[in-house]
Amino acid sequence: MTRRLIMSMLAAFAAAALPLTATAHPAQAADPAQPADSAQASVPTRATAPATDAPPVIDAPPVFGSDWHDPLTAAPPVPKPGTKSCEVTVAQAQFRDFTPYRGTYTPPAACGTDWSKVVLRLDGKVKGRQYDRLGSLHVGGVEIYRTSTPQPSPDGIEWSVEKDVTRYTDTLRRAQDVEMLIGNVVDETYTGVLDVKVTLTFHKAPASHKSPETQGTSRTSVPDKVLTLTPDHTLTTPRNSERILAEVYATGSGGGCEEYWYLSVPAPAPYSCQTPDGPYREVRITVDGRLAGIATPFPTVWTGGWSNPFLWYVVPGPRAFDIKPIEYDLTPFAGLLNDGRPHRVEVSVVGVPEGQTGWSAPVNVLVWQDAGKQRVGGKLTVHKEGAPTGSSTYTPGTEHRVDTRAGHSLTVAGYLDTSHGRVTTTVARTLAHTSAHRWTDGESTDALDGVWRDDETVVVNGHATRAHRTYTMDGETTIGADARLRTVMTLADRAAVSDSRGRWSRLDDTYTGDAAYTTGVPRDQRQGVATTTERYRLTGSGGCYDRTVTAVQGVLTGDSSAC
Repeated sequence: MTRRLIMSMLAAFAAAALPLTATAHPAQAADPAQPADSAQASVPTRATAPATDAPPVIDAPPVFGSDWHDPLTAAPPVPKPGTKSCEVTVAQAQFRDFTPYRGTYTPPAACGTDWSKVVLRLDGKVKGRQYDRLGSLHVGGVEIYRTSTPQPSPDGIEWSVEKDVTRYTDTLRRAQDVEMLIGNVVDETYTGVLDVKVTLTFHKAPASHKSPETQGTSRTSVPDKVLTLTPDHTLTTPRNSERILAEVYATGSGGGCEEYWYLSVPAPAPYSCQTPDGPYREVRITVDGRLAGIATPFPTVWTGGWSNPFLWYVVPGPRAFDIKPIEYDLTPFAGLLNDGRPHRVEVSVVGVPEGQTGWSAPVNVLVWQDAGKQRVGGKLTVHKEGAPTGSSTYTPGTEHRVDTRAGHSLTVAGYLDTSHGRVTTTVARTLAHTSAHRWTDGESTDALDGVWRDDETVVVNGHATRAHRTYTMDGETTIGADARLRTVMTLADRAAVSDSRGRWSRLDDTYTGDAAYTTGVPRDQRQGVATTTERYRLTGSGGCYDRTVTAVQGVLTGDSSAC
């Protein structure tokens, strides 16, 4: 089954308004004619199923059956203070189509508005047949959560996700409209109804705790305002803003090539996903047309990715259930933004062919204000952009190959005259991407070895915080003469954060998987097998966390901690 046939199928689905979030690896896709599976200094908090909630580890069967373990990850749960808490249900719905859930959120009266922690929890269940889907939750117009979904077993699965949403305290202090959507299609073939409930748990601050209103301008405190852009992409900030952070939930999706942007190749390479500049993608943010921030998108693999849902049934890839926003420190532009007038803020993705859809990039803007001044003036003093570099070299042969090297750098600096003196902020960011993509005619073999680096240094009045982010993907899908499709994959999300005060943390979230099944046969004859493992390690000034989970043929066979 060639990629060209797959793309014609995906085009038919797209024409029918079926936004498949990640139905297949571009090389090969699970056949829609057999739809039982869609072959689809802070530390990130992700989907969590604590070891204490997991059933006992048991021996694995020889092949997948009609049911498997509920999806789980090795990530830690959100730490919670031992104070009084209040829970509010924000959304509860069964998603069958593209009708959003709409409701109203009201803050919990019993816990006031002084919270030390706010934790979002999604609990979901689904059974039957279904693709993976993308979803989002907005409160007061602010996107506080973006996710994709697992793929169900015929007998049904349940899963849960936790996320720390304390940074949205400003939004959550007031009654707000709520909108949630996980676009879905339910018919005679795709029977899985996504039944989800989302709650917020508010943990009261202890008596000695500084509330978000009195924490001042610490770079780790809760922002005073959470803003969104107007429909015409403009932003008006308070005139006494002294720190401005933009977060962008940038995801390549939609069922086409931009789900697999990292595999696209330039012409004339004979591959099914072609883009003029190859696989390099860069998410940029501008202020009044001037480049204000650059970032590397994470190469997320959804739960049907790389043609092999057996890889992801139990252990999803990093970030699949809790899509992290890209963050940009716009504080050097605060002197400009603080003039009380609207300014145009836009996000674009470099490398996407003109007119091609497939990326969603909504923006939240977090603002810290100077309580001691009504108007904080300042100026942008440095704007130095390195020339973007990039090349994708095609080498023909029995095994085709495209080698890509690309990068970009940007340094911006500015000062603000605050109530506590002049504050100078410098933000320097450097991006680098290298990858080797190789495939055979007909794409029965398709492989990628890629590395993405995103290094950022923020210096505030001489105090530096450095973040070194590295994303790696090493995967190969093959289809043998026996119609056996096999995918071997390693996907890693790594980050090292340190500051000049001696604080540091290191994250290494690494997924490995090896899965195979027989194509072109009914589901009960696929003889699917898979061994999947995630090791989540977090070390640093705050301690140590190290957990590894392993599933074989859908059964949890290992769950251990090393710290």
